[in-house]
Amino acid sequence: MDFSKQTAVVTGAAGNLGRAVVRAFANRGANVVLADRRVDRLIDRYGPANDRMLYVAGNLGETADAAGIAQRARERFGGIDVLCNVAGAFRMGERVHETTDATWDLLFDANVRSLRNMVRAVVPVMLDGGGGRIVNVGAYSARTGVASMGAYTAAKTVVLRLTEAMAAELRAHNINVNCVLPATLDTPENRAAMPDADPAQFVALADLAEAIVFLASPAARAIHGAALPVTGLG
Repeated sequence: MDFSKQTAVVTGAAGNLGRAVVRAFANRGANVVLADRRVDRLIDRYGPANDRMLYVAGNLGETADAAGIAQRARERFGGIDVLCNVAGAFRMGERVHETTDATWDLLFDANVRSLRNMVRAVVPVMLDGGGGRIVNVGAYSARTGVASMGAYTAAKTVVLRLTEAMAAELRAHNINVNCVLPATLDTPENRAAMPDADPAQFVALADLAEAIVFLASPAARAIHGAALPVTGLG
């Protein structure tokens, strides 16, 4: 899976999973566009930018910011081959009838609106370039409704349905669209929130990043609209 001379855009690049995905593409020779809310967060995580890494700040809930990310990627590297919609948010604890507007808006803005805005900006670039690959991050828990997680599972279910719709729309244009459905990720935050759980049962970030890279690679050229469960080793 060699990505030399290819450009990958990774949203949520300063987050736990974003960092693993960025490393996975960079280690395979890709130019990587790292998108996050603040450039200083990216510098803190990765150090200064270089010839193959472009840092771009933006609020993905804003159409203009998403368009700006795509434009800067195109200006710097000539096109976009891969889009990884990693940015997202998680909340649980509220029953559906008690879910606040703030929780609802947060989860749909971070998980759905950000994706919609990025594909709106990036797909035309891919069409001009003759194709590309889009990998979205859903959630294994979103395969069915879960008590006290209604808003989250609803938002991630929308991610799955949008993935399927885009795959059907774009496959004839040499654009593959797929998503991953990870179970609980092995992050410091999840370890702190679940101190009695066995972290060996969590999904290693590097393993999920490898699944994302696979779906973005030529090896997955015949795969369209897949929802790949990534549930760990146990």
